[in-house]
Amino acid sequence: MTPQLQQAIRLLQLSTVELQTEIQEALESNPMLEESAEEKKSTDEQRQDTPQTDNNNNNDTNSEFEVADSSTEMQSDGMPADLPVDSSWEDTYDYTASTASPTYTSTEDGLRDYETKNASIDTLSDHLTWQMELTPFSDIDRVIASSIIDSIGDDGYLSCSTEDLWNLLKDQLEIELDEVEAVLHRIQHFDPPGVGARDLRESLMLQLEQIDTSIPIPWYNEARQLLDEHFDLLANRDYNMLMRRMKLSEDKLSEVFHLIHSLNPRPGNLIASGSPEYIIPDVYVRKDKNKWMVSLNPDTTPKLSINSVYAGLIQRANKSPDNTYMQGQLQEARWLIKSLHSRNETLMKVSTCIVERQKGFLEHGEEAMKALVLHDVAEEVGMHESTISRITNKKYMHTPRGIFELKYFFSSHVSTASGGECSSTAIRALIKKLIAAEEPKKPLSDSKIAKILSDQGINVARRTVAKYRDAMTIPPSNERKRLA
Repeated sequence: MTPQLQQAIRLLQLSTVELQTEIQEALESNPMLEESAEEKKSTDEQRQDTPQTDNNNNNDTNSEFEVADSSTEMQSDGMPADLPVDSSWEDTYDYTASTASPTYTSTEDGLRDYETKNASIDTLSDHLTWQMELTPFSDIDRVIASSIIDSIGDDGYLSCSTEDLWNLLKDQLEIELDEVEAVLHRIQHFDPPGVGARDLRESLMLQLEQIDTSIPIPWYNEARQLLDEHFDLLANRDYNMLMRRMKLSEDKLSEVFHLIHSLNPRPGNLIASGSPEYIIPDVYVRKDKNKWMVSLNPDTTPKLSINSVYAGLIQRANKSPDNTYMQGQLQEARWLIKSLHSRNETLMKVSTCIVERQKGFLEHGEEAMKALVLHDVAEEVGMHESTISRITNKKYMHTPRGIFELKYFFSSHVSTASGGECSSTAIRALIKKLIAAEEPKKPLSDSKIAKILSDQGINVARRTVAKYRDAMTIPPSNERKRLA
C-alpha cells in the first residue's frame, strides 16, 4: 500500500473537525501548500470592510488633522486640547497590545475568548465544591465534606454508604459516624435539590423539603405521606392499594402523582457534566422544484493550492538537500490535494445514493425509512464496502428533518407478509408510535405489539420488539403503567 493510498484512506474516516485540524497542520508544516486565491480574496474583502489602524493610516490621519486645524494646541503631556470627532484614540496615540486587554484586541479574538470562557462548564463536583467553600465548615468537617462530594456520582446520588466513608476516615480524623451523617445532611441541602441522596426516595423527599411552602401547595402533605409511608406501593405501581391506604380517589391520587412527577429523579443532570459538542454537517440536502438536491458544505474544508513562488524555485537537476526537501514537500502537497478531492467526490456519491434510496424518509419520516446496507450503496457507486463504511463514519447530513449521521440511514430489514422488506428503523418508529398512543392504565406488552405489527403485515418476534424497545430506552409495560 503506497503512502498516497494510506493518506487517502485515513482522510476518508476523519470527521470534519479532525480534517480541519489535519489541514491546518499541513498548511503550517508544508510551505508548498496555501489556501487558494478564492479563499484569500474573500478574506481580503472582509478585511477591507473593517477599519484599518496600521501605521500608514495613522500618519495620513495625523497629517490631515494638522492641515485641517493647525491651531490646535497640545497640552504639556502631548495630548491635543481637542480631538476631531472622526478620529479614533489609536489615530492620535501609538497603540500597543501590552497596554490593552487581550480579550478586546479585535472583534474576532473577543468572540473567540468569549466562546472559550463559556465552553468551560463546571461539573457537579466543581459545583458542590464551590458551595462547600462558601459554607462555614470546620477543618475536619471540610475533609469529610470533600470525601462525600468525591463519592457523589454524576446523577447526584451518593455512591457509597456513610459507614464506608466513616471507615475510610476514622483512622486519620478520629471521628464518629454521627459526624459524617451531620456533614452529609448539610450537603444534601446544597444545590441542586436532592443531591447527596442515597436512594430515589430520599432524593424526592429532599426535593419536597426544599420547596417553598410559604404559599400553600396543593397535595403537598399527601405527596410527603406517600413517599414516607407508601413508597414501595408506588414503586410497584399498586394504585388500588394506594387509594385504599391513603383514602384518596383516583383523581386525587393522580394529582399527588403530578406533584411527584414534577421532581427530578436524577438531580445531578441539572448541572452540565462536560463541554457541549458541536456538529458540523458535511452535506446539505434540500428540496428544489420537487427534486432533492445534495451539496457539500463549503465551509468544512478550505480550498488548497500549490504555492507557485516556492514551486518555481525547484530545480529538476539539482540534488542538493534543500532542493530535495522542496521536491518532497511538493509531492506531499499534491497528494494531499488529490486525496481531499477524492474524499469530496466519494462523500458526494455516497450521500446522493443515500438520498435517492431514502426519499420516503425525507418526505414522510422514520416510518417510511427503507432497509439499506453498505453492500447496496457499494454496488451502486462501484466501491468497496470498507470504503463506504469509512466515508459514512462521523459524517453528518443536514436535512429538513434534522441533522443525522450518515450511518443512521443504514439499517437491517425484516420480512413482511407480502414478501417485501421493512427497515428496522421504520419498525422502531412504529413501536414508538404504538406506545405513545397506548392507554396509560393498560400499556401494551411486547407480545401485543408484535401481534399488532403482524396484523399490519410485518413479521417480527416478541424478542425483536423487546430489543428495539430497549434500544429506544423505553421501559417495559409493567413500568409504563400509570394513572390517566
